[in-house]
Amino acid sequence: MVTHSMTPAPGMGVPMALRYALLPVHGPGIVAMTVARMLDDGADGARARILAPGEAIPYGAAPVLISDTTVYGALRVEETVQRWGPLPKPWLVWVADAPARPVQDARYLVRALEGRLAGVVRVPYLPVLRAVKGPEEALEHKEVRSAAERLRRTMGGN
Repeated sequence: MVTHSMTPAPGMGVPMALRYALLPVHGPGIVAMTVARMLDDGADGARARILAPGEAIPYGAAPVLISDTTVYGALRVEETVQRWGPLPKPWLVWVADAPARPVQDARYLVRALEGRLAGVVRVPYLPVLRAVKGPEEALEHKEVRSAAERLRRTMGGN
């Protein structure tokens, strides 16, 4: 495994290790980039960042799979978990792709995988993600900040 270099947290002289290593199961996009910013909580990538393809999970970082609530996304999560190996169980951040609950096939598949995951965190549909230029702009919106607080709280963060 590769370790992430220690960088100081803003305003502190104490180095901070990467806490969350993010793996978007169907590519980085606005959702994955926003989830990374939500978990990083202003630490400039010191707490959470999206790993490059093929990059090893840094020692001590919790792996986090990111997917939308489509059947396609659930199938990519299943493929990833099946190939996971002896690494620590990953979290799944499951982001709603519509203002309705996920379809039955996606719910069933994720429920079947829960024993192989550290936990599943459901993020509600955030329509603002369709209209923003980037994650910084998304986090200016109250509903995104609220979802970020719930996400960090659920995963044991701030």
